[in-house]
Amino acid sequence: MSSASLEIGSSLDACLAQAVAADGTLADVAKVIAACAAAAIAVSEVIGRGALAGDLAAQGEQNSDGDVQKFLDVLAHERFTEALRGAPVAEVASEEAEGVMLLNAGAPLAVAIDPLDGSSNIGVNMAVGTIFGIRPTASSPENPLGSFTGPGTLQLAAGFVTYGPATSFVLTLGDGTQIYTLDREQRSFRLTHPRIEVVAAAKEYAINASNARHWDTPVKAFIEDCLRGAEGPLDKDFNMRWLGSLVADAQRVLLRGGVFLYPGDNRKGYAQGRLRLLYEAAPIAMLMEQAGAGAIDGERRILDIGATGIHERVPLIFGSMDDVACVAKYYGGRNAAAGRSPLFGQRGLMRG
Repeated sequence: MSSASLEIGSSLDACLAQAVAADGTLADVAKVIAACAAAAIAVSEVIGRGALAGDLAAQGEQNSDGDVQKFLDVLAHERFTEALRGAPVAEVASEEAEGVMLLNAGAPLAVAIDPLDGSSNIGVNMAVGTIFGIRPTASSPENPLGSFTGPGTLQLAAGFVTYGPATSFVLTLGDGTQIYTLDREQRSFRLTHPRIEVVAAAKEYAINASNARHWDTPVKAFIEDCLRGAEGPLDKDFNMRWLGSLVADAQRVLLRGGVFLYPGDNRKGYAQGRLRLLYEAAPIAMLMEQAGAGAIDGERRILDIGATGIHERVPLIFGSMDDVACVAKYYGGRNAAAGRSPLFGQRGLMRG
């Protein structure tokens, strides 16, 4: 969907129709996006009622990740699954399901989705979201996971929804990244940001600093140098932001720049971080790259990584291109100035 001719205020439906008129191969993808938008509006209305809608943070069973599902996790999963069942979707890989869900046999598309990102924020009225990536169907009896094991470059579209003070629908069809905002009176998403261009560098980073003692040396050294500010080798003062919701942090990066880090660390079960490749990292990476930003696992481009299972984890670092490249230097051990302070009790990357 070329952003050059998109008009601010246009409905998502109108923009999708325009994209299909320019490229008929997007017709099925547009139907899936419309289904996701409809489900997002329904979920947004429930979230908007807060405690008036009941205890949205009430705990239930465990999901595929072993985390305890909250009422809103289940509701979002059901709303999106129901919507996708009415779209040309053959298979769905959801965080809330153990295996691949079969919807419409023979349909051309597959969807990887995290129906509700940021579950820990539900009970405290902070931002949560939905993340999805759309891929061509490629499964077979010999390879039942075929639709989901290819690299992120196979994604035809990706998006996320942020349920915050306003509900935003962030979308790419492979030609730029746009943001649509929910018009609550009209119950439709309207274009507010036709083409996002992430600044090359900024003075913000996002990381869960409570895990500092578990980080590997490259991450410790990078954050140490951020904390040293203008007196350190990065030559500028930083602010730290951490919202506990991937979509909220991603939207901030899209609009203000900076870098987000969720690395692997030394805790049991955290060697590859906690974010899932298929329905978190890959869609976010596509959106970032289409906005001129970068996304890596520390050394590899996220979109080049193929999954071996639908719930596979991956370290994720994304944001302004220069900032992501800077982090990559720490992983490569090429930043001779890194880690000279004893702040974390670690020797620098390039010091014996």
